[in-house]
Amino acid sequence: MNLTDLFRRLGLNTPRWQWRAMRWERAIRRLSRGQLPTDSPIRVSPWLIRVNIGFFVLMLLWSLVSGQGLRALFSPDGYLLVHMGAQYWPLVLQEHEWWRCFSYAFVHGGIIHLAFNMVVLYQVGPLIESEIGPLRFLTLYALAALTGSIGDLLWHPGVPVVGASSAIFGLIGFAVIHYHRLGDAHSLTRRNFMLQWAAFAFVFGLLVGADNAGHAGGIVGGVLFGLLLPMRWQLRRATDGLFRVTGMASLLLLIASLLLVVVSWFVRGGVS
Repeated sequence: MNLTDLFRRLGLNTPRWQWRAMRWERAIRRLSRGQLPTDSPIRVSPWLIRVNIGFFVLMLLWSLVSGQGLRALFSPDGYLLVHMGAQYWPLVLQEHEWWRCFSYAFVHGGIIHLAFNMVVLYQVGPLIESEIGPLRFLTLYALAALTGSIGDLLWHPGVPVVGASSAIFGLIGFAVIHYHRLGDAHSLTRRNFMLQWAAFAFVFGLLVGADNAGHAGGIVGGVLFGLLLPMRWQLRRATDGLFRVTGMASLLLLIASLLLVVVSWFVRGGVS
C-alpha cells in the first residue's frame, strides 16, 4: 500500500493531503536510490509563465500604440515580432544583438501560440524542476533556448523565430534521458510518455509549419544536460557550487536579454 492509499483510508482525502502523500512518496523513492531530495520553496517555472504572459501583454500594448489595433492578438506581423525580440540571425551576426538568442523564447506569434506553450510548460516545468531544483532548471532552460536558436541558425538563419517551445523541448529531451537513467518502472512510464509527446509535437509541427529546427536544437541541449547531470546525490551535491554559478548566470542572461530588448525600443538602431 502506498502513502496515497494509506492517507485515503485514514480519511485524509483533501487535495492538500493527497499532494503531500505523492511528494513524500517521491522523496522516499529518491532516498532509496541514494539521491538527494530537491524540494525547494523557490519555483522558477511559474515565474517563466508569468514573464511570457507579461511580455505578450507588452506586445499587445505596443501594437495598440503603433496603430495596429489588436491584430497582434492572433497574428502579429514579422516586423512587430522582430521588434519584440524575435530571433533573427542577421541582426545577431551583423548588429551584435546577442540577446535575441534568449529573448525570442519570451515572444509568441499570437495568443493560441502562447496558450499552447504555457500549458505545456505548466505541465512539464514543475515536474522537471522538482527533480533537479531551480538552479539546475534555470541552467537547462537557458541552455535549451540557446541550442534551439543554434538549430535555427543551421537550418534557416534568415527566418524570424519566436516561442518558448525550443526551451520546452529541451525540458522534454532532458526528461527522457533523466527518467531512462533512473530506470524504475514509474520513471520508465514517464520516459515513454515524454517520448510519445515529443513525437506527436514533431508531427504536429510538420503539419502546421512550426519551428522543428529549433525544437530539435532544444532537444539536443536537453539530452546533453541529461547525460552530463550526475545521478547520485553525492556527486550532485559536489556540483551544487557549479550550478549555483550557472543558474545565477542563466537568470542574469534571461533578464538581461529582455531588458536589452526594451532598451532597443528607445535607442536608435538598437543596442550593440
